[in-house]
Amino acid sequence: MTPFRATAGFTDDWKHFRFAVEDGVATVTFERPERLNALTFDVYADLRDLLAEIPHRDDVRALVITGEGRGFCSGGDVHEIIGELLKKDARELLDFTRMTGSVVQRMRECPLPIIASMNGVAAGAGAVIALAADFRIMATSSSLAFLFTKVGLAGADMGSAYLLPRLVGFSKATELLILGESLDAAAAADLRLAYKVVEDDELSGATAKLAMQLAQGPALAYASTKKLLTRELDMDLGGALELEAMTQALLMTTSDHAEFYAAFNEGREPKWTGR
Repeated sequence: MTPFRATAGFTDDWKHFRFAVEDGVATVTFERPERLNALTFDVYADLRDLLAEIPHRDDVRALVITGEGRGFCSGGDVHEIIGELLKKDARELLDFTRMTGSVVQRMRECPLPIIASMNGVAAGAGAVIALAADFRIMATSSSLAFLFTKVGLAGADMGSAYLLPRLVGFSKATELLILGESLDAAAAADLRLAYKVVEDDELSGATAKLAMQLAQGPALAYASTKKLLTRELDMDLGGALELEAMTQALLMTTSDHAEFYAAFNEGREPKWTGR
């Protein structure tokens, strides 16, 4: 998306999850299936760093996050995170909670559309990662649960108390974050939390279809839309209208906008370049 990298290169080998790029679609796969893809300190840190790096890559137009096996992500590993955090002082704890929050912030600020392909349980931090995605495609066996209060912590974690009320309303968010009850795929769809619910064996295909649609579409238009949706959450109407006016005027100068007009006149599909 941007050529300005200076000395920094791209990471060739992410050691704490599987990463692949194909046809403009990057895929992060959590791969601790025996622990329902529970997060470790290193998984968090790698995901944070990947999300800072990936907007600079010209070969990626969309990002998919998924899990291996029966779980999307069951949250922080009880022994490798919770057990270890009990040994840390206040400064180290704040370093950790700021790191986890930065994952969500970078997901929301990433100009690429992000799909959570939910193959199973998404609990705790895993539920918030799914929440921070732009699209959630849920297998029928998948579920969401914001479990923080059930381990004696605030239900407001990693931006959940900011994002969830804006998606499902204040009252329902209060229920989900305080009670920590599980939300199955059908209930998530009723709340409009799921873009689509599919049979388990159809999840991969449905994810690939949406990811390719996004990867082959007008990247600047998608990126601008995501940025405006995020920024306007806390703006008044006048500020939002001015930001949209300036953004739209800028996009009217792009090659993609001119390509739409040419394709329309020639009776063909546009060939988007993201320029």
